[in-house]
Amino acid sequence: MAVLRIDRFVVNPDDASELINRRNALVAAVNDTVPGLLESRLVRVDESHWIDMWRWDTLANAQAAASRAQAGGFPEAAAAFELTRDVVTEFTEIVDER
Repeated sequence: MAVLRIDRFVVNPDDASELINRRNALVAAVNDTVPGLLESRLVRVDESHWIDMWRWDTLANAQAAASRAQAGGFPEAAAAFELTRDVVTEFTEIVDER
């Protein structure tokens, strides 16, 4: 069953362009390394608050990517997240789509 990894965070508005560049590098690195990433979407709630949603084919693949990032396996993740603060992460199961 498909899942979403959702990260909510705050970014200094002056760092918005750099965040997008670093996140794009992270998405590319994950796509090249870990199976199962189906899509990703980055949205801005307001000037400082953002939500990053990654859709995965399975929870196992989503968690494997997260574990790899936490272990330093994706330096791109560290680079992107150093621009953020107040990060909240959730893994959610998609139960219905239309």
